[in-house]
Amino acid sequence: MIELAQTTIGGVLTGLVYGLVALSFVVIYRAARIVNVAQGQLVLVGAFLLWTAASALGLPLWLAVPAALAGTGLLGVVLERLVFRPLVGQSGFTIVLATIALLVLLQGLVQLLWGAETRPFPAVLPSGSLHLGPFRLNRTLLLGGVLTVLLTEVLHWFFLHTREGLRLAAVAEDHFTALSMGISVRRATTIAWLLGGALACLAAMVLLSGRLLGASAAGIGFVALPVALLGGLESVRGAALAGVIVGVGEALASAYLDPLTNGAMSPIFPFALMVIVLLIRPQGLFGWRVIERL
Repeated sequence: MIELAQTTIGGVLTGLVYGLVALSFVVIYRAARIVNVAQGQLVLVGAFLLWTAASALGLPLWLAVPAALAGTGLLGVVLERLVFRPLVGQSGFTIVLATIALLVLLQGLVQLLWGAETRPFPAVLPSGSLHLGPFRLNRTLLLGGVLTVLLTEVLHWFFLHTREGLRLAAVAEDHFTALSMGISVRRATTIAWLLGGALACLAAMVLLSGRLLGASAAGIGFVALPVALLGGLESVRGAALAGVIVGVGEALASAYLDPLTNGAMSPIFPFALMVIVLLIRPQGLFGWRVIERL
């Protein structure tokens, strides 16, 4: 029983990190109606920007962290301006192809600029374990989970109770209606991509703090995409809740099913769960409406 509870707790904390990346999908989709499959590459770029600032340039973390957040956020804005703004009005299939091309492009640029070798990532968050009775909690994941919950509530409040957030919500509902109300769709999408880039960088800090940084870190994007779809691409709180569901399920699959399937079950669990839920509820668990099929 203790082993089951320990596995579940670990899954919750890991799932909240997935939810943090899923939040970056959600804020972009809410305004721009784009599912950016290259979001994992933004996580990777944010990680390398922090490594460059803290390790290569020797900046203290209190300077390196905001510099990396700002740099990744600005990269999101640049991508929106150069890649996606010219595609406004194009078909959804064209947008999806553009995000796939962007994924390959960013992956190549990261290897060109930083190389393919792994390197130590700065310890942004405390490491080690916290003991609560018979349970051990990973300090890094615990703080990351708390950060995810706080950011989820802040973003939920932002979208519902601030003028800028309500404008983003209006843009998410319908671009033409928002324009008829005098709301700048371009400004809203710029803010969304800025937030999406910064959230991706934050996820990199939680995921990699004190670990090794390499190109494989971008794989978090492929796990977080099913989380975002499962929770509903418009739902901020849904991203965190879906992250917990996926994290716990993945942890349980790893502990109890992987030994029976040669380690094959836990990697496919997020995608299997996503397919099952979307077949029943295409808009996700907490989505506003049915997602358009391409």
